[in-house]
Amino acid sequence: MSDDPRIIELRVMREKARQGGGVERVAAQHAKGKLMARERLDLLLDPGTFNELEPFITHQGDDMGIASESYMGEGVITGYGQIEGRTVYVYSQDFTVFGGTLSEMQSHKICRVMDLALRNGAPIIGLIDSGGARIQEGVRSLGGYAEIFRRNAQYSGVIPQISVMLGPCAGGAAYSPALTDLIVMVEQQAFMFLTGPDVIKAVTGEAIDSEHLGGAKVHMEVSGLSHLSAPTENETLDLVRRALGYFPANNVENPPFKPPHDDPLRMDEALNFIVPLDPTEPYNMHEVLQHIVDQGSFLEIQPGWARNSITALDRRPGAERHGWRGRYQRLRQNGALCPHVRLFQFAADHVR
Repeated sequence: MSDDPRIIELRVMREKARQGGGVERVAAQHAKGKLMARERLDLLLDPGTFNELEPFITHQGDDMGIASESYMGEGVITGYGQIEGRTVYVYSQDFTVFGGTLSEMQSHKICRVMDLALRNGAPIIGLIDSGGARIQEGVRSLGGYAEIFRRNAQYSGVIPQISVMLGPCAGGAAYSPALTDLIVMVEQQAFMFLTGPDVIKAVTGEAIDSEHLGGAKVHMEVSGLSHLSAPTENETLDLVRRALGYFPANNVENPPFKPPHDDPLRMDEALNFIVPLDPTEPYNMHEVLQHIVDQGSFLEIQPGWARNSITALDRRPGAERHGWRGRYQRLRQNGALCPHVRLFQFAADHVR
């Protein structure tokens, strides 16, 4: 081991950056059953593939006396790694540093990794656990969100943008995910709203809790904002890895090919009997789709929202392209058609 003082100082700085908001705040995060930002990246990415960017950035200025609290990395971990051998760019917000709130410098880090994702034609995945803008910075923090929103809009249809909601996310932390292609939430832990229950009660007098205001169930079944959800963080991150397997890296590449587990040239006699001869007799479209797509490849999107329409990720036997080709399914009931427009648009944007 080198005894060069510069190397020793670098190791000390790296260790300090890994401590987040400190031992007590890390313990409080774990006590809530939540993982740390780095632990989430370890679960999301292939082992040993993560390369961190700009780990030593700190808060700039002394707005409202917060310069005394300075943390390496400024509350977000950014970098790139691999998922099933494919390069992805990531950022993971650290709730132990000022509640994960967005500062000017945190915005700088997020925007930089988004720009790198675009230049290299790779997906960008945000692990979001943030209370919104850091109000101590005022308009500089809001300007940081504006830069993120601009990139969300400009990069739409060019590279996949995935938002993973892992905690209470208010204000800008809810705006940005709404502009991305896929939102995945942790049930009973992740919340998305523009302002929280306390403000709602103060302004309107209505008492409501976070789960009913912006929990996963609300956004999966009522607003239609979230696409997928899972009970735990581990399951949520596994779901993100699975969903990414259907996405092309960018709008000029094909989706990844995975050999089917069943015979792509098979004849399925069951299809002759699932659809009844009587056009007025109902039947189960899910059963039809399971017989058409590659075995084990069907991943339904928003199963509880707009239930007269089935939207899914799947792979088709014999299809020229696997993944997003013909990715959506629509079910007409009583002459009414309710397409999931945003997901359809993503498929159209990313498959040329």
